[in-house]
Amino acid sequence: MAVPGSIRKRMLSRLRTLYGDGADAVCRRLCARLERFPARGPALEDPGSRRLPFDERDAVLIAYGDSLRSPDEVPLAALRRFARARLGGLVSTIHLLPFFPYSSDDGFSVIDFHAVDLVLGGWADVAALGEDHRLVFDLVLNHISSRSAWFERYLAGEAPFEELAIVVAPGADLSAVTRPRALPLLSGYRRRDGSGVHLWTTFSSDQIDLNYASPEVLLAVVDVVLDYVERGAAMLRLDAVAYLWKRIGTPCIHLPETHEVVRLLRDVLDAVAPDVALLTETNVPHRENVSYFGDGRDEAQLVYNFTLPPLVLHALLTGSAEHLTRWARTLEAPSEATTFFNFTASHDGVGVRPLEGILSADEIERLAELTRRRGGRVSCRSTPEGGESPYELNVTYVDALRGTDDPAGDALHAARFIASQAVALCLPGVPALYIGSLLGSRNWDEGVRRLGHPRAVNREKLELSRVEAELDDPGSLRHRIFGGLSRLLRARAANAAFHPNAAMEVLALDPRCLAVRRGCRAGDTVLALTNVSAERLELSVPTGRDVLGGPDATTGKLVLPPYGVAWLAM
Repeated sequence: MAVPGSIRKRMLSRLRTLYGDGADAVCRRLCARLERFPARGPALEDPGSRRLPFDERDAVLIAYGDSLRSPDEVPLAALRRFARARLGGLVSTIHLLPFFPYSSDDGFSVIDFHAVDLVLGGWADVAALGEDHRLVFDLVLNHISSRSAWFERYLAGEAPFEELAIVVAPGADLSAVTRPRALPLLSGYRRRDGSGVHLWTTFSSDQIDLNYASPEVLLAVVDVVLDYVERGAAMLRLDAVAYLWKRIGTPCIHLPETHEVVRLLRDVLDAVAPDVALLTETNVPHRENVSYFGDGRDEAQLVYNFTLPPLVLHALLTGSAEHLTRWARTLEAPSEATTFFNFTASHDGVGVRPLEGILSADEIERLAELTRRRGGRVSCRSTPEGGESPYELNVTYVDALRGTDDPAGDALHAARFIASQAVALCLPGVPALYIGSLLGSRNWDEGVRRLGHPRAVNREKLELSRVEAELDDPGSLRHRIFGGLSRLLRARAANAAFHPNAAMEVLALDPRCLAVRRGCRAGDTVLALTNVSAERLELSVPTGRDVLGGPDATTGKLVLPPYGVAWLAM
């Protein structure tokens, strides 16, 4: 199928920004790829007609392919069996964290983008999981494993991989570069001919940054995108996309060329699979983060709401919703074709850079100290001044909210955690729950000792039989948390007021309560109330029925217990 002229024109404009006079040749090669591809639907020629492919019934489970294990089946099959048995009506979509062969970083140092790690299963198992749920694939587009065939061919000087990586002289002034890690930015390697070379490695010496200044790299990544679409991906998560383009003398984050690559990928999907959504992963302050919406029609449909996890944590650990309330009032997507990806936990830790400009440095350091008291770790990044500052809190979200003196034991702990998830579920956007949160998992300290890195604390691989036994035990923390979250998810799916684009008004009822009124054109309105404190609150509210099954507000008053949640349908 020929690429429509309007899309070809848009792509050529992006490519001219990236490659100047070479753009026409690159555009011809790109269009040839798209014309050979079996399109999933009519091309979207007018970006202004794009609609968000999500509603109130959508929620995402984030999981590794081997998050659950069973001795009689491959991990992907175990995950599918669990999803079929337990997640019906709760989640519509599964974000399958990198399931490709890898050499480090729990999957994010990819050896082969086009293969499934044999330990997890095969492409048939991925397809089977997609029979019941839409799938999100990771597009790890910033870097590749040092053990990949691509990199081996680069070291051998083979075409078309001669410019795969970014060569930098060791003495180059890189002081302006924004650093997400307290690690060297350059790593040394030996080419096949015996010569040495220093290459850009943003995240580790095993993760070679790809050189998008080479059209061959861009075209190879487009091939990966098309493969994932053909394999059934409904959404592509653009991992670490903010660091994609490098230009020495700049911060090398959020460069205009990076945004052009995102727009180009949107154009590619508009041509062959306009129903596939883009999700950008940029763990940075909020204003920078939302820049990946573009103008509301030309970049990502979803961006991670990275400010949400640390701000919710701060609210529940301090008992004050004031910062959270003030920030929530600023949440606004640029169009009805875009929305937020709301989460509190993921495979990574809780990033604190998004709190810059919201909390003071002392308040952020206090949050880091509270994390340490709950058995967590704090990862740091290098600052331009040569020092270090907190970058990420490494702790399960469940244990981050564990009280040091909970008088009611697991019941109060569960209530505090469920309150945190209620916030993510009531705000505009598509909610996502990490499997460790959904299952009430605790810190995996043994994993940190065994694997040697702090992010292992919330990446425990669970025996499915044990998980199922604990979910069936009314006295277990897993049972309390899974049951409470199931109730929230079912109530959300049944109320159009929680559509990602439904209107929001943030009210000021009490400094200890987040009060969010959501409403849609159909007339459905819900007042979502979350008590972030250990105190009993008496609130003046309109008359309404609590769709979560709690006491209705019939007299203009409602009492919320410590960490209580009520969703009042008006």
